[in-house]
Amino acid sequence: MKITGPFSVTMKPLDTYASPSDGASLGRMSIDKEFSGPLEGTSQGEMLTGMSLVKGSAGYVAIEKVKGSLAGKTGTFVLQHFGIMSGTESRLILEVIPDSGTEELTGLTGKMEINNENGQHSYVFDYEIG
Repeated sequence: MKITGPFSVTMKPLDTYASPSDGASLGRMSIDKEFSGPLEGTSQGEMLTGMSLVKGSAGYVAIEKVKGSLAGKTGTFVLQHFGIMSGTESRLILEVIPDSGTEELTGLTGKMEINNENGQHSYVFDYEIG
């Protein structure tokens, strides 16, 4: 199945554990999302970021737990993010962690794309429950 829909996101800085002495800066953020459409629900997560001294070059990893309904089936699942940015190029891998689905979402696998056009966020979720 492939579904699309909008979501809103709120991110807030959190205290970081590691403080680099020079070079790249590290950051930590909370992530709160509200999904609409065929994926209806909320998520909470945390993001770790690394920003180089070169403007526009950065990376992040994040984990978020989604709770709600997916095409009418309820439960939770966990998404893992891996993002890299370099100048005008970027790459994002966003996948369901294996065996993280619960209740009616047990056996969920899939990949998600995130789009941000003019400040409006949307998802494209290609998934299977089996």
